[in-house]
Amino acid sequence: MSSALNKMTVEDFDVKGKRVLVRCDFNVKMENGVITSDKRIVASLPTIQYLIKNGAKVILCSHLGKPKGQPVPELSLAPVAVRLSELLGQEVKFAADPEVVGPNAKAAVAEMKDGDVILLENTRYRAEETKNEDAFSKDLASLCDVFVNDAFGTAHRAHCSNVGVTKYVD
Repeated sequence: MSSALNKMTVEDFDVKGKRVLVRCDFNVKMENGVITSDKRIVASLPTIQYLIKNGAKVILCSHLGKPKGQPVPELSLAPVAVRLSELLGQEVKFAADPEVVGPNAKAAVAEMKDGDVILLENTRYRAEETKNEDAFSKDLASLCDVFVNDAFGTAHRAHCSNVGVTKYVD
């Protein structure tokens, strides 16, 4: 283990060919559907680039704002996928599913090749997210072989996408 905190990092295991779910903090400032500060997106780039370079199938998830457990179009992560594509210089496929882990997400993950990146819809579209309920945690875990929490700003919250999912990923 490379960390002084006795936690593994992405560099502690071989990610080639693995489906890696990364909890990011893409809770960015937006006005009228336009990102006004991409600092949090930029902060996630080293982890994402490392995973791409090492042949992972990168599945990103995050919340945005407080949609209170239902789809709110203004709080969709679609603009984040566009900005990430620009910053990474490759397509970041957006899985537009109001239930986050729906048919679009499952199909996108099934079609992934090593080095591909997809972004799931806003995790807080699911009411279970903030309650850390098992059903959504299992849905998220079903997409991946490995889980990486890269969202320092939300690490203190016991939500499905940063705590619950860990119960179901080996």
